Amino acid sequence: MQPLPTFNSRMLRVNGLDFNVVIEGEGPDVLLVHGFPDSHQVWREQIPVLVRAGYRVIAPDLRGFGASDAPTGKGAYKVANFVSDLLGILDTLGINKVDLVCHDWGAVCGWSFAIHHPERIRRFVPMSVGHPEAYPRGGLAQKLKGYYVLICASPLGESFLKLGNWKMFDLITHYPREAAHWKAEMARPGRLYAGIGIYRDNLGLILPKQYPRVQVPTLGIWSSGDHALARQQMVISGEYVDGAWRYAQIDGASHWLQLDAPEQINALLLDYLG
Repeated sequence: MQPLPTFNSRMLRVNGLDFNVVIEGEGPDVLLVHGFPDSHQVWREQIPVLVRAGYRVIAPDLRGFGASDAPTGKGAYKVANFVSDLLGILDTLGINKVDLVCHDWGAVCGWSFAIHHPERIRRFVPMSVGHPEAYPRGGLAQKLKGYYVLICASPLGESFLKLGNWKMFDLITHYPREAAHWKAEMARPGRLYAGIGIYRDNLGLILPKQYPRVQVPTLGIWSSGDHALARQQMVISGEYVDGAWRYAQIDGASHWLQLDAPEQINALLLDYLG
């Protein structure tokens, strides 16, 4: 397992929890939000590039992940709590408006952030996961790809993922490149249970429901090798965006497109944010 890079970070107290937050660079603020089972390290190919381009990067470890606290209360991992955490981090740092770049569950939280707090966002970049009203419309392909959601959300999810010395975790994440780092993090006491809390507490999101439209400029990015998310749920997200909508596709990259295709992702981000 190769060592991961280190970044300048601070511990911030928000909503009664301690959050590890990477803060690098000077300039307009870019908030990077990771998903499961990641930490701020999923952005390690983007952070230095954005800093060199003249941005200040804010990249927190979400509750239950990385070096941030992992609460145990019922409903602690509802999307609304993650959004409240992100707002609290921005408020603590005195940041009024950001460019918001999100991936996986971070994108789920990002869509909610954009829906309910558009005044805090200049531009929005959701990666892999589309608008919450588009996800249930992802067709049969999305239903088949999303089988793991029910597994992770089940009462036996933690035990199932650990089966066969974490073989089921490897099968579901389907990304050997990061597996050693993830398992080292998730093997800490209570951390796997906390990590899949985001599935347990938000299972209703897979069901059709009406949501408000997004008013901010949005660039949706999807990768053709994504084993978890279907193309349709991102492409049709533009139907729920009243701000300027753009779609970009990264061919050949896995679900972790920012690690598989960093040059393409970084070029897209610099072009769009600039």
